[in-house]
Amino acid sequence: MTDPVTNNEEVVVEEDLLEVGDERPEGSAVDTADESGETDEVGADTNEVTDAGDGEAASETEDAAEPDEAEEAGQTEDDFARLNDLHLRLVAEFNNYRRRTEQERLTSWSRAQAELVGKIVEVLDDLHRVADLDLTNATVEAIMEGIDLVERKFVRVVEDSGVEMMDPVGEVFDPELMEAMMRVPAESDDQVDTVAQVFQKGYSLKGILVRPARVSVYTQG
Repeated sequence: MTDPVTNNEEVVVEEDLLEVGDERPEGSAVDTADESGETDEVGADTNEVTDAGDGEAASETEDAAEPDEAEEAGQTEDDFARLNDLHLRLVAEFNNYRRRTEQERLTSWSRAQAELVGKIVEVLDDLHRVADLDLTNATVEAIMEGIDLVERKFVRVVEDSGVEMMDPVGEVFDPELMEAMMRVPAESDDQVDTVAQVFQKGYSLKGILVRPARVSVYTQG
C-alpha cells in the first residue's frame, strides 16, 4: 500500500520538473533566433548610417571640387592676362626698336651722303676756278694743268668713298663688268676676247656695279 505522503511528494516533484521545463535555458534556439533578429536590425541600421555617411562625404568632396575648379579657372585667366600684357609690351618694344633702327639707318646714310657731297663740292670749287680763268692772260699749259689737278683731286675723293674705277684695256672681256660696244678683228690669237679700247670707264662701289665699262673687243678675224 502506497504511502499518501510519498505520493504527494512525487506529485510536487513532477510539478516542479514541469515548471523547470517551461523555463528557456540560455543559449536555446529560440533565444538565438531572437538575438540574431536583433543583430540584423542593428546591422541594417549600421549600413544605413554608413550609406548616409558616404553620401555626405561624396557631397562634401563635390563641394570641395567646385571651389578648386573655380580657383583653377581664375588662375588660368590671370595667367592669360599676364601673358597677353607681356605680348603687347614686346610688340610695342619691337615696333619702337624697328622705327629707331630705321631712323638711325637713314641718318647714317644721309650723313655719309653729306660727307661725300662735301668732298665733291671742294672739287667743284677748283673746277669753277679753272673755268673763271682770264683767257687773255692764261696759257693753254696753265689751263691744262688746272684741269689735271681737278681730275686727280676728284679721283682721290671717289676712291676714298669706296668707289673702284675700271679701265680694263688689254684684259679679258668680262660680260658681267663690261659692255661690248664694237668688235675689232684680232691681229693674233692672243688678242681674241680681250679689250681693245675703253670708251667709258666703269665704276663699282664696294662690290656693287655702278656702271659697266664700255669697251671694244678683239674677235677672231
